[in-house]
Amino acid sequence: MSPYRLVIFDFDGTLADSLPWFRSVFNDMADRFGFSRLTPTEFEAMRGMSGREIMAHTKVPMWRLPAIVSYMRKQKLSAAASTPLFPGVPELLAELKDAGVTVAIISSDSEVSVRSVLGPVVDSVTHFDCGAAIFGKAAKFRRMLKRAGVTTAEALSVGDEIRDIEAAREARIPAAAVGWGYTLADALARHAPAHLFHSMAELKAALLP
Repeated sequence: MSPYRLVIFDFDGTLADSLPWFRSVFNDMADRFGFSRLTPTEFEAMRGMSGREIMAHTKVPMWRLPAIVSYMRKQKLSAAASTPLFPGVPELLAELKDAGVTVAIISSDSEVSVRSVLGPVVDSVTHFDCGAAIFGKAAKFRRMLKRAGVTTAEALSVGDEIRDIEAAREARIPAAAVGWGYTLADALARHAPAHLFHSMAELKAALLP
């Protein structure tokens, strides 16, 4: 039996392997919106930073964020057909559903894009709340708890970025972090998530002991 009634997943970098796509478009996006380009070495260093540190490092003004996010969502939708899920994701979500665990996805991406990447795996997901602001997930976490009818102790957030940990903490939900996404595992560990998983097998063992 799973220790959780509700598991809330981030999408990009947690369930979907979209980091290679993000690397490929980053400098073109920097040119379009007038912020700093990154060398491959700088990009890797950026993976050890929080969202706000990344914005400061690349000199992205806060007022440009809505336009940048809107542009990225459109580009992500165009790339959805070629964005893979991480190995083991379809099986994990299906087994959670079979075990009676409610699976939710809260993402900054659009729901259309998320569903397109999931394909038939979408049948294992009960709730979606997409289009979150970059730093606006905490409110969506609280809303998801009410929607699923569970307490904070019965839920777990699973994400790959520091902002996911911060949002879960703000919503008083235990935060799990995965080390295969956008943010490096060492950087995630410094923010003391309740769980830090280094493989899909570790995540599955914790959710479905």
